[in-house]
Amino acid sequence: MSPRRNRPRRDDTAHLDAERARHGVPTVERWRDGEWQVRGISGGASSKTYRCPGCDQEIRPGVAHLVAWPADGWGDLTDRRHWHNGCWRARDRRGPAVQRGRGAPRHG
Repeated sequence: MSPRRNRPRRDDTAHLDAERARHGVPTVERWRDGEWQVRGISGGASSKTYRCPGCDQEIRPGVAHLVAWPADGWGDLTDRRHWHNGCWRARDRRGPAVQRGRGAPRHG
């Protein structure tokens, strides 16, 4: 008979749970334009600046937001879009944002 272990076994899922808390767990949302995978991003998880397609404003590093991509699974990384949380919730109520190039002036 082997001795009983009093220490808990090392659980590698703790790292996975920390990543899920940091990056969020994707969920599927149904909108007029189809189904989307949506994942919340905590403020500390972002290190880049993104442009929200809803308002055409920047999402700076450290700002909590969400990432959405088509749920059909056919998209690739270029199909992912970073949205302000409020812009994503209001996307059915507002018209399409003006899409500008990176070198375009901010206001005008």
